[in-house]
Amino acid sequence: MVEDVYEAVAGLELVEVVLAVTAGDPAGAEIESLTWPGTRMLQVEAAPGPAALEVAAALARLGAEEVTVVAGDAPDLPPLLVGKLHRGLGSAEVAVLPCAGGGLVALACRCPVPGWLTAAGVGTDTPDAMAALRSAAPRRTAVSVGPGWHRVRSRDDLARLDPGLEGWEATRAAVSAGR
Repeated sequence: MVEDVYEAVAGLELVEVVLAVTAGDPAGAEIESLTWPGTRMLQVEAAPGPAALEVAAALARLGAEEVTVVAGDAPDLPPLLVGKLHRGLGSAEVAVLPCAGGGLVALACRCPVPGWLTAAGVGTDTPDAMAALRSAAPRRTAVSVGPGWHRVRSRDDLARLDPGLEGWEATRAAVSAGR
């Protein structure tokens, strides 16, 4: 699934893709093998807070002006939705794609990462992410909410994948092979 998410985001114009893995993750080398030459890999330390915020803060320290963190389990995410996040950052500090069933598919923010977002401790796996964001935001317009999407977190979620959508070839091949 990570390969399909990577391919969707890497195909966007004006976007530099950075793959983030937790330091010491044994899958890191395998994930790196799925990327195009020159793709940056970012190792973040396992932290008590959400990984999305750790990644955003690390990329801000590297000079990013805007950061989007996309969950690695949304293989059929249309790239257009990622683009909508950046459009949302034109008027908001944070833009999100909510996930069916809770959490977020993607979280984007301007850099430096807004202090209220860090204090909220919201990441892609925060079950009540939308309520937490609304509660923490200094004003209603601080958060732009894009269309919801879905993630594949269980076998039952495979039924949500749309076979008619372009992309997600690696996941489609794995699912059809019964993996």
